[in-house]
Formats: sequence, structure tokens, C-alpha cells
Amino acid sequence: MKKLLRIFFLLILITGIQSNSNAAEKVEYLKTDWSFKGLFGKFDRAALQRGYQVYTEVCSSCHSMKYLSYRNLAEKGGPEFTEDQAKVIAASFEVKDGPNADGDMFTRPGKLSDKFVMPYENVKAAQAANGGAYPPDMSVLVKARGGGVDYIYSLLQGYEDPPVGVTLDDGVYYNKYMYGNKIKMSNQLSDGLVEYSDGTNATVEQMSKDVTTFLMWAAEPHLEARHQMGFKAIIYLIILTVLVYFSMKRIWSRIKTEV
Repeated sequence: MKKLLRIFFLLILITGIQSNSNAAEKVEYLKTDWSFKGLFGKFDRAALQRGYQVYTEVCSSCHSMKYLSYRNLAEKGGPEFTEDQAKVIAASFEVKDGPNADGDMFTRPGKLSDKFVMPYENVKAAQAANGGAYPPDMSVLVKARGGGVDYIYSLLQGYEDPPVGVTLDDGVYYNKYMYGNKIKMSNQLSDGLVEYSDGTNATVEQMSKDVTTFLMWAAEPHLEARHQMGFKAIIYLIILTVLVYFSMKRIWSRIKTEV
């Protein structure tokens, strides 16, 4: 019995040490003001359009967004490009189609109904081009990572030289916000990397925020509609509660009078 108790307390001690170690290693994510947070949160249309630009010019060479179509760029609640702008964007990409009458595959300009063009033919091609690592699809990346938007926003700005004693293999980089601190994606952002059409200064911080906002919309395209529905439901419940309260008060007043 004493031996079992010793083993039990030893296990508790080890678990406590591991918990304290994990807590010490936990890094607090960078914070910023997200327009879409809160009950009345809405996406910043300009930020969504800038974020799409960052994705297209920086991220899309490796990362796919297979659940998005070009028509989504013009839909209400999203970046809200005009339909003509979305058509121009779609047509700037070549889409593999077919077979034609001769049984051959061919390429054509993209259309609104097309899904976002994939950077690689398949997973194996993606891994071969990235040293064995597979760049994850970005369609729902915000929802697939603990920390959500704060994690993605921080990760994009978290590259730095490794601490003393930490060695990295070739093609591996140090990022203080990455799980395990080691990442195979090199730092992709630098000040002035893109030229925003609206004149916004393209700092690393600004580009990180814009592309993360775009990724949030991609993962939650109906977020604004959901917020509006939630607000209406709260108003309805408040009105219903008031009506029930006065109804019960009237009923009990009659009962007391009869008694």
C-alpha cells in the first residue's frame, strides 16, 4: 500500500513539473483590434481587399484556398469587389479545362464560377517543391489552429534569430510563436513587399493584419449575418421575457385577489 502511495505522489509531482514547464514555454500572442470581433463586429472591406492582394502576391504561390470561388470575392459580406472587378481577377488566372471535342485538355481564362487556382497539381508535387513539407490549405486555417487569428497574426511577425543553444536544420527557421518554435516556411513578409492600391503603407504589421482578416472571412464568410441574427435573437428574448414577466404578474395578482 505504501509503495502504491509513493508511486501515486510521484506521478502527481511529475505532472505538476510538466504543467509548470508548459506554462513557462507558453508565449502570449500579439494583440490588435479586430473589426469583426464582438456582437456588432463587421469585416473591414478595405482590409479584406488588401488581404486578398497579400494572399495573391505572397501566399498563393504555395498555399491553396480550395473552398473559395472567384465569385465569392463579389458577394455581400466579403471583400465586395464589384462583379466586373471579380471577373477581371478571375480572368487573370489560367484554368485547366476539358476535354474538348478532340479529347484534349486545354487552358482558358478563369471565370467567376471557378475555384481558386491551386498552386500545385497534387500533394506530392507540393511536398517535392517545399522540401518535404506540405503547405496547408488556407481556406479554414484560422479555425484549424489554436489561437485563431491572434496566432496567425503573431506567427507572420514571429521570425527571429534562434536563441543560444538552439540549432536548426537546413530549410528550418525559428519562430517564437510556432508550436515547437521550428517552421519550414521562411519569413515571407518585409516592409513595402506589396504596393497597396489604396495607398496604405504596407508594413509587415499591416500586411499581417490584412491577410489574417482575409483568412478569417474565408473561414467564416457568414460571420456578419450570424452576428445580426444573434442580435435579433437577443432582442426577441428580451421582449419575450418582459411579456412573460408582466403576464405572470397579472395572473398572480388575480390569484391573490381571489384568495
